[in-house]
Amino acid sequence: MSVDGWNTVLVLGGIRSGKSEFAESLVAEAPTVRYVATAADAPADDAEWAARLAAHRARRPETWTTEETADDPRRLADVIASAGPNETLLVDDLGGWVTVLLDPAHQPADDTATVAELAAAVRGCAARLVLVSPEVGLSLVPTTPLGRAFTDALGAANRAVADACDAVVLVVAGQAAWLKPGAPQPGVVPAQPGPAPLTATGGPAAATTATGAAGGPVGAAEPAAGVPAPASAEPDGTAWAAPTMTLPVVATGLVIQPGMELPMPDEYAGPQAVERLATLDVPGAGLGALERVVGFAAATQGTATPAPWGSVRVLLLHGDHLGGAAAGSVDGESARRARQARAGRGVLARLAAESGADLQVVETPASAPMEDEPALTGEQVEAALREGWRLAEEAADAGVHLLVLGACGAGTEAAAAAVLAATAGAETPAVLGRVVTDSGEIDDAAWMRRCAAVRDALHRTRRSPRGAKDVLAELGGGDVAVATGVLLGATARRLPVMLDGPVGVAAAMVSRDLAGQARHWCLLADHRGDPAVRLAADVLGLTPLLDVHLDLGEGANALAALPLLRSVLALAAALPARPSPGGGGEDGDDDGDGGPEPGVDTDEPDFREPEPAGPGPTSTEPETEPVDPSGRRAG
Repeated sequence: MSVDGWNTVLVLGGIRSGKSEFAESLVAEAPTVRYVATAADAPADDAEWAARLAAHRARRPETWTTEETADDPRRLADVIASAGPNETLLVDDLGGWVTVLLDPAHQPADDTATVAELAAAVRGCAARLVLVSPEVGLSLVPTTPLGRAFTDALGAANRAVADACDAVVLVVAGQAAWLKPGAPQPGVVPAQPGPAPLTATGGPAAATTATGAAGGPVGAAEPAAGVPAPASAEPDGTAWAAPTMTLPVVATGLVIQPGMELPMPDEYAGPQAVERLATLDVPGAGLGALERVVGFAAATQGTATPAPWGSVRVLLLHGDHLGGAAAGSVDGESARRARQARAGRGVLARLAAESGADLQVVETPASAPMEDEPALTGEQVEAALREGWRLAEEAADAGVHLLVLGACGAGTEAAAAAVLAATAGAETPAVLGRVVTDSGEIDDAAWMRRCAAVRDALHRTRRSPRGAKDVLAELGGGDVAVATGVLLGATARRLPVMLDGPVGVAAAMVSRDLAGQARHWCLLADHRGDPAVRLAADVLGLTPLLDVHLDLGEGANALAALPLLRSVLALAAALPARPSPGGGGEDGDDDGDGGPEPGVDTDEPDFREPEPAGPGPTSTEPETEPVDPSGRRAG
């Protein structure tokens, strides 16, 4: 069973309910999907039905493959039963399957036995499986024998498949209601091992729950699987988190493979946090584009009021790329930068110290000239991925709340350009930035040598597979491989990562084929004007929070932006709601107690006209708002 609690799910819904779109969204992050089409082709005289089938085909991504079972409805069970554990299947839909099954061309047949075979195949399916089916139980009993036969057969099929599936969801008017299993009750979701919960000030919260040997709370009830837990409107100390994926382990250790199912951020907390910002007592228009960082932090922390990141760790990857990729680089410069960071000197170390962030320099394998031979061996790729995963787990166990990923090796720009060319079809000259010398001059000759190295590497590998590990071995090299492992490990431990530079975004591109969820845990502070970062961000759907073209070195750009991002999160968590017109909390008294707010100067001069005394006791509260000489409110 996958991380979100289901391996097989049945999506029910009426006509035009949105059931197919919802089913497609469940598998949207899978690197490849096998779409099993059950309906027969439209008759030549039925243009409307043909248009419906064409719309379904047009929605499918190019990476999906299609398999049709209309010729033999009994083959659907065989397709499901033979699917492997690394596959994702989407069957749309059982209504078309029953229609073909009842066709006179396939009669006589034992329809009950065929349905039972399908249910048995679903129950034993090793693949990730989503089935779509019309819900006919809410309609009137058909008046024709054929109509009654269809509803009876489809109803029986739905019941049998629903019983075999891990989860069942009903889609009505585009809204999904999970029927099996039921929704979890607040307060029973077990806390997950990993970063300590954040407090309002951004520091780790004290542990308040006893934990068992496995790291979960003693006596905590298991959450209902397959249903996302609703985010609380206010932080209550509960860690709303799905369990981390249990990875297959073999004799050699961790196995990182395509199609892994890792956690997703909370899909409800992010929108709730952004909606909450509109209610805060802010004098201006608000946080502008930085609202995105609040939504990201809310989704990754699982609360609508996210706290500033307290503990931050910078991973600076150092590993050179040999050959033409490093053309124009000064010999020994990358090693000098790595030594400088270790010694606590230089821009990156100074910014890390000012931000209170840990700085860890990680040595990665040197990469062979990619134009002549693979950058790494297959064994080196596996070891680099495991090392990156270990680094992320180590950070999570230390209570780190945010990772910053950067690199300082020679030739990293060319390696990232080669990865983008292989994974996104990019043209090398369009994504390879200019080579700038120490004196600030542009070295066109070095840039052309780098382009030639990438071109030759792509030509050498033109018939090679384009799987994630193949790309890392042939083109990416050691630093990109370790960075990919970091992203996967951080995703498994629900740890957000701020990318900074070409190596990080190249790793994010590669990680899509291993676990599509990884990109949702990534944040991009600034594209720094780098064409590779711009393109990768566009492909990954990462919008840079800033556009100030910082170019202080990978890792340093992110740290320079970190204080601003922390301030945004602190404001979003601490500001009170805007008082309603005519309600309590006027004149800056947000608590409505009539007293001055903390930090407000009560000695401002009062320019009001004295009120005439009336009968009875007089109030010490002013009837009108105090103003200063410029006409502004005093509060």
